[in-house]
Amino acid sequence: MEYGYFDNENKEYVITDPRTPVTWINYIGNLKFGGFVDQTGGALICKGDPALNRIIKYIPQLPNGDFKGETLYLRVKETTGYKVFSPFYTPTLDKYDLYQCHVGLGYTKIISKFYGIRTEVTIFVPLDEEREIRDITITNNNKDSVMLDIIPVVEYTHFDALKQLTNADWVPQTMQSKAYKNQDGYNILTQYAFMKKNNGINYFTSNHPVASFETDRKRFLGNNGYSSWSKPYSLMQENLTNYEAFRGDNIAALMHHLGELKPGESRRIITQLGQCSDLIVEQQAIEKYRDEKNVEKAFGDLKKFWNTFLDNIIVDTPDDAMNTMLNIHNPRQCYITKNWSRDLSLYQLGFGGRGIGFRDSSQDVMGILGHAPEDGRELIEKLLHVQKRDGSAMHQFNITTMEANAGDSREKEDRPDYYSDDHLWIILAVCSYIKETGNFDFLMKEIPFYDKDKEENPLESANVLEHLKRSIEFTRKDTGDHGLPLLGFADWNDTVNLPTGAESIFTANLFGLALKEMIELLSYLGDASTVQEYKMCYKLMQDNLNKYCWDGEWYVRYFDHNGEALGSRKNQHGKIYANAQSWSIISGFAPFERAIKALNSVNKYLSTEHGIKLSYPGYNGYNPEKGGITSYPPGAKENGGIFLHSNPWVMIAETIVGNGDLAFQYYNQINPVKKNMKVGEYECEPYCYPQNILGDEHPEFGLGRNTWLSGTASWVYQAAIKFILGIQPTYKGLNINPCIPKTWKGFKVTRTFRNAIYEIEVNNPDNICKGVKQVIVDGVLIDGEIIPIFNDRKKHEVKILMGQ
Repeated sequence: MEYGYFDNENKEYVITDPRTPVTWINYIGNLKFGGFVDQTGGALICKGDPALNRIIKYIPQLPNGDFKGETLYLRVKETTGYKVFSPFYTPTLDKYDLYQCHVGLGYTKIISKFYGIRTEVTIFVPLDEEREIRDITITNNNKDSVMLDIIPVVEYTHFDALKQLTNADWVPQTMQSKAYKNQDGYNILTQYAFMKKNNGINYFTSNHPVASFETDRKRFLGNNGYSSWSKPYSLMQENLTNYEAFRGDNIAALMHHLGELKPGESRRIITQLGQCSDLIVEQQAIEKYRDEKNVEKAFGDLKKFWNTFLDNIIVDTPDDAMNTMLNIHNPRQCYITKNWSRDLSLYQLGFGGRGIGFRDSSQDVMGILGHAPEDGRELIEKLLHVQKRDGSAMHQFNITTMEANAGDSREKEDRPDYYSDDHLWIILAVCSYIKETGNFDFLMKEIPFYDKDKEENPLESANVLEHLKRSIEFTRKDTGDHGLPLLGFADWNDTVNLPTGAESIFTANLFGLALKEMIELLSYLGDASTVQEYKMCYKLMQDNLNKYCWDGEWYVRYFDHNGEALGSRKNQHGKIYANAQSWSIISGFAPFERAIKALNSVNKYLSTEHGIKLSYPGYNGYNPEKGGITSYPPGAKENGGIFLHSNPWVMIAETIVGNGDLAFQYYNQINPVKKNMKVGEYECEPYCYPQNILGDEHPEFGLGRNTWLSGTASWVYQAAIKFILGIQPTYKGLNINPCIPKTWKGFKVTRTFRNAIYEIEVNNPDNICKGVKQVIVDGVLIDGEIIPIFNDRKKHEVKILMGQ
């Protein structure tokens, strides 16, 4: 069953049935101010820390048809009373004649028609502003005039999001609401927790005179709160009570009497939800966004930002679904994931302050560097601030306070307090940034190491290059019995938590790739002695991996504290892991013959129609010595599930060995656009990648979950652009080396790079997967595959002829 369609011309996905199998969302704003909006207008909005500065109460565990955070009621006066309904479908669940939720770039637009009343609401956060705008236009499409009222409503949460759910005494006692009305009849309803009044006042207002208001949920619902959001008792009365709540469940409801709407007549109301420290100071900004022209300009500026962002890389391939993702939805998801990390999603709600992940964001940032490199640099700098002086890194941190923690490992006293892979990802991010921009000066920027106890240990800083060298040094020294990196609490796979002394093949390979990146960078910088030292480190790790980790048809994944292999044919469960195969090739450690065998094993044991499983077969029962992986049933998440983050690594590995057909097949298997016709089975949004899909050992094989904030977005984008299409920035220019399906006759890419625009056309007359025969730039034949850096703000024509 279909629930909507892609509108590529307007860069939107249009939901035509609000009754999606699970909640589908879109992001507005950013971590400074913003959150997400669902397909029926519900919203979760915060300012800064989602755990400690939440504004709206949104509880996704409630039934789909329930009110969540924010809604809009319309009220038509009839001879027998009032007809009350929501143009967002929920919470009244009236039958609609038209429903469209336009999932746009940084905005959601809901267009609906109920009872002859057409409503159009555009929801967004203006750039560099701290307010949610809802621009509402109501049109009477009936043959007769109607008397219409409009009542927008928000439900507030305590700023400490977790306490809202855990302390039913203290929280209600602190909630306060007040109303302010100016001479024009415009109301501002404010809400705050008593102890936070001076630095966190939430407000809700509109650009239309307000007849009455309500701030208490129980009074709004009526019948001592035993009425429901689907039919609030207060909306059966002419006006709301104008009650200012001094405790309890605070809401903000504004009653607007629009009066008579003649046939074809429209009314427009603009609401603002924001937070400020001083309402008097904020008044000027509130007045600004009461003006329709200013709202229209802000929305135009938002669209301009996204168009500029996307225009940096535009592809035209023979596959429409690939074009849809690469030109619109995949880079958009990369940017959203860069903004939010895993701090606030429909699945990870920011309770307890999970924060920004060092490993997560180091990977996320690589997905936006071709579009917004300086935004990427700013995040990279923040990440480097939480690297420790020994070269390892704190696992996660709060973007507002820059306080960091060791993640789950802190709670496991018998396990190491670090993740073995965290600190190595930043090498890939920094090198990617410099290849994109040529900003080698960044390597000399001084950035302090993270040290919470600054009094006993004076703050130490070093330049970025030294930070990267310390990352290498930590892993070089932190090895086990096989000369492979110690696992720590975990590596990339958080759920395998082995006792102290275990070794990680994944981290060994990541170390290998990090070394390759450092060797390339330092060679360009002319540091021959360090290059030689790192080449020796690389060779030693390569030898150890091939000596101890080859299992006959694939590479093992771990050695436990007793030296026993996991991910081996000898194991009953978890015989083979995808990452041990893909990363042994990405690192360059695997000889070609072993690379082919390892990838054949992935195809044989792990590939399914819905994607590549992370491991096989799944564990069937909890084993505390193995850790979290065994807490899932077989086929779920890391335990034999299709964990999508790891799929693009197999795509990349296949391009390295020259198999464009299989790389593209794997790309198609997880492309969410392809799921649009199978939403009943897949359930998730078809316009962004989820974190996981249930594997074929699970009875609900093909079901997706945990969309939006996933490292999948960055890595699939890199796999497609850099490896399948083969457009790779280097220190010397753009390297063009595609690995595509044999059936493709070619493709085109427009790529902005180093202040020039490269219009690239690739032709494949011989129907091969890989191989560049000829490169012509601006009509001139050049040697090699690297297109030079022009830096002249001009367009340059690049023609690539594939061939042996």
